[in-house]
Amino acid sequence: MTPRVDFTSQEYFRNPALGIDKLRAAGPVIKIRFPIVGTLWTTTTQDLANQVLRDNQTFTLRKDDGGVAGLRWWMPNLVRTISSNMLTTDEPDHTRLRGIVDEAFRRRAVLEMEPRILAIAGELADQLFAEGSPADLVDRYARTLPLSVICELLGLPLADRPKFTAWAGSLTRFAGPVSFIGVIPAIFAMKRYMAERLEAARAGGGTGLIAELVRVEKEGGSIGRDEMVAMLFLLLFAGHETTTHLISGSVYELLRNRGLRDWLEEDWSRANLAVEEFLRFVSPVQFTKPRFVRKDVQLGGVLLKKGEQIMPMLAAANFDPQANEHPEKLDLERRPNRHVAFGGGIHFCLGHQLARLEGKCALQALLQRWPKLDLAIEDSRICWRTRAGFRAIERLPVETGERPC
Repeated sequence: MTPRVDFTSQEYFRNPALGIDKLRAAGPVIKIRFPIVGTLWTTTTQDLANQVLRDNQTFTLRKDDGGVAGLRWWMPNLVRTISSNMLTTDEPDHTRLRGIVDEAFRRRAVLEMEPRILAIAGELADQLFAEGSPADLVDRYARTLPLSVICELLGLPLADRPKFTAWAGSLTRFAGPVSFIGVIPAIFAMKRYMAERLEAARAGGGTGLIAELVRVEKEGGSIGRDEMVAMLFLLLFAGHETTTHLISGSVYELLRNRGLRDWLEEDWSRANLAVEEFLRFVSPVQFTKPRFVRKDVQLGGVLLKKGEQIMPMLAAANFDPQANEHPEKLDLERRPNRHVAFGGGIHFCLGHQLARLEGKCALQALLQRWPKLDLAIEDSRICWRTRAGFRAIERLPVETGERPC
């Protein structure tokens, strides 16, 4: 019998390794009940997660009729429209859509952004306590940095950032059907906003990826108007939300592990190595998108039937002792680090290079500016958002750690 694990509980978020161990003890492929999505299969090992992610012939994101895995019958058409993005498409549509924006996220292009990202991080670190101490690191830093970067990349006005912050906050707080219905106004507002920005670019030009999408459209590129809106929705939300939780989770772990923080501050060239471990240990994205089983198949000794759904658990893969020794331990010097924080296969995260760079710049700018930064409340009072699938600290009150003059 599969143990019951509440993927929205504070108990789980505070110590995911414990819950994951219980799941893994039940088998490599098990059935779980997941909020909103319902009952489906998941994997508890890294090998099987990778197998599902890479086998696009057996495990698909859509049915033959175009139905998207994970969407429920009661969800409005608005949700289906914004879900028509490259994360929910199989080939050949996935490559068609990804190819339009792929160049902007290539390693060389992202690395050229490092000075600008570090400058933004420095400015935000300077302003962290502008309204007094303690300050909420999530709201004033961890969210603001990646949101500022993606706004520049897309060509969106920075003045609109408060709107995005409010929308993103709504989208990450739902935990069931009732609360899901409550976020529909935010989804509608975002869709309308994206459509308006595209129209403005068509009429008067623009910068960033919005202008690039309009250029592709004008040159007869194969992308529809709804797909353009869905693309922007995805890039804005996915382009900052998960990195927000990576940054806040990383800072939280460093503030409660002084020895690890000292090790990192001794040599900032270690930051890349540290970020890889934070990606594994924090696991901001806990699960991948659900997939349909296209044909009867044996996976991990379990028969999966055609039409059933499976959703690989990235957090379980990252905490698999067969992939990483002593996975329950945060080891910033871990080599090799076999994590799947960015997924795998053709849907490997488009923004992985950008997320890594933002994580590195965020830690360096923050701790160089505030070398005595400390938690402003007891560790036991830190809470996580109660949305399954994301490991996201709700608020992270911090103080300078410096005595007033």
